[in-house]
Amino acid sequence: MTENIWNKVTTNAVWKARRDRFEQTVLPHLNAAYNLARWLTGNEQDAEDVVQESYLRALRSFDTFQSGRDSRGWLLKVVRNTCYTWLRENRGKTVTQFQESGQEPQSTYADPETELIEKANSDLVRHAIEALNIEYREVLILRELEGLSYKEIAHILEVPLGTVMSRLSRGRKELQLRLFESTREAKT
Repeated sequence: MTENIWNKVTTNAVWKARRDRFEQTVLPHLNAAYNLARWLTGNEQDAEDVVQESYLRALRSFDTFQSGRDSRGWLLKVVRNTCYTWLRENRGKTVTQFQESGQEPQSTYADPETELIEKANSDLVRHAIEALNIEYREVLILRELEGLSYKEIAHILEVPLGTVMSRLSRGRKELQLRLFESTREAKT
């Protein structure tokens, strides 16, 4: 009887230590995980689902994570793989986005015209990024928004360093072209 109790206490202590290590290692990167998922899925609610599934997968395979490794890169790789699985399973399904509240957040701009221009520019960039091929989009997001090195991106995507550099270059050129075309159309 005492042996059973001891096994339960030991198991609970081991599980708590593992959970604490997981939280300390992976939770600080929640924003980066959501950001990548949001850009890959193109939808806030889907990104939340993907991130939740990613964290579950990461927890299940946390024993394979080696201390001292780049936890952010490891997690983003899990998120990326989960996104691609999600995209394969949900391709073709239509998704409707609903705004949770009818009110927009309070603006920090004093001038309504400036606010309108900033929103239009932000929407323009967002639409241009969303229109990119997903291979270019993910490299741009990881490099420009998440600030990862080429080497880290190559590890996450499991591609050679040269592929990362060429995708980044092509993605930047395509983004620039799309933004140029959008602004030209807006002027006419």
